[in-house]
Amino acid sequence: MSDRPYLFYELTNSLCATCLRKVEAKVVIEGDRVYLHKWCPEHRFQKVLISTDVEYFKLSRQTLKAGQMPRKFNTPIKYGCPYDCGLCPDHEQHSCLTLIEITDGCNLACPICYSESSPARVSSHRSLEQIEFMLDRCVENEGEPDVVQISGGEPTIHPQFWQILDAAKRRPIKHLMLNTNGIRIASDRDFARRLKDYMPGFEVYLQYDSSRPSRLRELRGEDLTDVRRRAIEHLNEHNVSTTLVVTLKKGLNDDEIGEILDFALKQRCVRGVTFQPIQHAGRADDFDPATDRLTLSEVRQQILKQHSLFKPRDIVPVPCHPDCLAMAYALKLDDCVTPLTGMIDPQLLLHGEGSTIMYEQNRPLRELLFKIFSTGASPSSSATSLRQLLCCLPQVAVPGHVTYNNIFRVIIMQFLDPHNFDVRSVKKSCVHIIHPDGRIIPFDTYNLFYRDGKEKQLDTLRGGDRLTSLSINGERTIHA
Repeated sequence: MSDRPYLFYELTNSLCATCLRKVEAKVVIEGDRVYLHKWCPEHRFQKVLISTDVEYFKLSRQTLKAGQMPRKFNTPIKYGCPYDCGLCPDHEQHSCLTLIEITDGCNLACPICYSESSPARVSSHRSLEQIEFMLDRCVENEGEPDVVQISGGEPTIHPQFWQILDAAKRRPIKHLMLNTNGIRIASDRDFARRLKDYMPGFEVYLQYDSSRPSRLRELRGEDLTDVRRRAIEHLNEHNVSTTLVVTLKKGLNDDEIGEILDFALKQRCVRGVTFQPIQHAGRADDFDPATDRLTLSEVRQQILKQHSLFKPRDIVPVPCHPDCLAMAYALKLDDCVTPLTGMIDPQLLLHGEGSTIMYEQNRPLRELLFKIFSTGASPSSSATSLRQLLCCLPQVAVPGHVTYNNIFRVIIMQFLDPHNFDVRSVKKSCVHIIHPDGRIIPFDTYNLFYRDGKEKQLDTLRGGDRLTSLSINGERTIHA
């Protein structure tokens, strides 16, 4: 008898990448790679690469913490995940980061837009009343939301943009972010100056994919190199906290990771870089999932290969959603940048045995680390926790004035698509979108099933049952 050419590691549920039917999936290890093996009765066998680093994959499976529930759930369990969003009582994690899309219009028509925004959708701005309703649903679920991101489309083209920021700041949101392509900031220095008025507790999430014109044209439809330069110049001038957001396509711009990190470290306003492999959803022109997809582990390996700042032990899974989020923190002090994780015994930070993160010998340290290495902590509170953590370590002398300006973080944020979809994983998603009707839906499932008119297809996937209605506090009717 011969052995199978792989190790059967675990079993989960996924989706057929063609018809989106829920199917059984085996997680298997072949050499140094991890795959999903899926079987759809109609579209047959499918094999999907989900990791290029077996040891890191196992570490992410061992990085466990109890999920934190929202204050309330919004939809009942009826059809099972992912057809009951959201949030239904079976979802494991509250909203660490909540997106509110204030418009579907945009001043770009990016070939890779997950929301299929474009200048042709200029009439799709949401009203201030609708946006305030969505903000209130977020506060109702979270109490004091950790991070709320004003997004789109391109939010800065909304005619009531400043009123929307004011409405958000009136609510008990710990950290507010603006997700933008930077065109408005680049063209208007006073716009950047006015953004500073919303600090502290405010940050710009700035699109920054490449410094090569040809690559930007492929990702964004036009050369934005000068736009990026002027936007960062204006943000630096007023020291508006900024995260550079890099959408990565395999073989196109993934060789610029080290270069982008170098650039970011030199900018006064930049607090970190987020790397996001393309999610195969929405408008994905000329994107072949068989050749153009990047896994989280590949991005992590490229960071380590292309830049000397971080070592493998510095880039760790984020406990609230370890499959899809990895994070590294560093301190910027006196022109020196020092990785945080390198200051801590790796056996204390992430114990490699058992089924959880182990800090039993130092419970206060455990709580601080969980608070820092979580998207559930606002950036400013993370800076405070970081100072407290370093004071717990006798070998590290840290000035008392450490603030968010001294923080540099790198995040890898991988979103699930029909190919790598894992029901076990999506239940732990902590990055959510507020639906216009008030539901709070994981980013991954929103783009697959709940954006625009896509929800109509769920009637078939749910088994053909008619949708019923549920009223939230008598204010809006939502599907359930």
